[in-house]
Amino acid sequence: MAGYSELLRAPGVARIIAAQLTARFPSGMTSLAVLLHVEQSTGSYGAAGVVLAAASVGQAISGPVTSRWMGIWGMRRVLTLTAAVCAAAILVLAIVPLGLPGFIVFGFLAGISNPPIQPAVRTIYPKIVTSRQLTPLFSLDASLQEIIWILAPVVTTLVATQVGTVEALLLIVAILIGGCAWFILSPEVGRVRIPRSRRGFGRVLGKPVVLLGTVTGFLLIGACAAVEAGVVAAFGHDGLEAGLVLAVFAVGSLAGGLTFGHVPIGPWAMARRLAVVTVGVTAIVVSLNAWWMGASLFVAGIGIAPALAAMFAMTSASVKFSETAEAYGWMGTGQLIGAAAGSAVAGFLIDGVGPTGAFWAAAGFAMLGTLVAIVFVRGFPDLRGRDASPIPDTEPVPVIT
Repeated sequence: MAGYSELLRAPGVARIIAAQLTARFPSGMTSLAVLLHVEQSTGSYGAAGVVLAAASVGQAISGPVTSRWMGIWGMRRVLTLTAAVCAAAILVLAIVPLGLPGFIVFGFLAGISNPPIQPAVRTIYPKIVTSRQLTPLFSLDASLQEIIWILAPVVTTLVATQVGTVEALLLIVAILIGGCAWFILSPEVGRVRIPRSRRGFGRVLGKPVVLLGTVTGFLLIGACAAVEAGVVAAFGHDGLEAGLVLAVFAVGSLAGGLTFGHVPIGPWAMARRLAVVTVGVTAIVVSLNAWWMGASLFVAGIGIAPALAAMFAMTSASVKFSETAEAYGWMGTGQLIGAAAGSAVAGFLIDGVGPTGAFWAAAGFAMLGTLVAIVFVRGFPDLRGRDASPIPDTEPVPVIT
């Protein structure tokens, strides 16, 4: 923990972490709030899953595109535009009476305008800490983001069930505007300029670690999305059990990230960390008892933040600085498509066979992710004994003779 204290004392680190966590807090609220709002409006979890899928597909499309735009027009311009459009779309979802087609359209619009906070901040990190501190910072970031997944489901469930789903969506809009404004106005965002990438759009996916990070992220977050839908379906809308069980899931991830954040990252790190997730998620199907489910999800959570930290560190060490934002954008796209797939599959299985179907879907996603990490282990770099700093951008220097 002493290493994390040293990190947080570095100039600007605590501020930028706090700002980006606030700006990203709505990410932990939106899926659950939309799920509850659409299900309440249509009476179908399947319909709610389709709307969530539309939103996630919109985010998936925008991720690498808006991340690349930040190297062309600057972070502040891109973040301001996307935050404004996203807030407006969620506001419409909240206050305008819509049928399923309308929910799908504005869900997609909210997704495609999602501010690229995560690629922005992970591109900033190498510029505000030493190379030695970068891997621990990625681990700290992945761990602290679990605060979002601990508090957001509880806040969303409390507001949506005790006050109303409209009010839950309005709260998301308020936090989105305030958090994004704080992050955009942070000095670090103004000081760091992302160079324009000289390679064509999408070429960074040619890096094996970026492609593997995208695929494993798809499967990991697909499992998490299916779990979220299954927990909500298992406990319904009448109490806080769903939010509390999901909070335990996030506490496990927070504990795993802080405990194993300094463990050196080798090629097998991803497979080991995803295997922990698989064991915990698969155990849920034994019983839907709240205590058993909470214990199983705590175990599953232990592998999540370490797996994400490994993805970020491996990617950072494998691409040029000018390509980092787009690389993180593609990885975010993979995760969001995974969220779409996990939500949609879980929603239809809940309608068909009940909450247990969602947990079988989650187990399938997690198992496949572990298998991919094992089969393609040669594609992951060995960071033991080296730092995770991006490859410097170089260009010819004219010489006068």
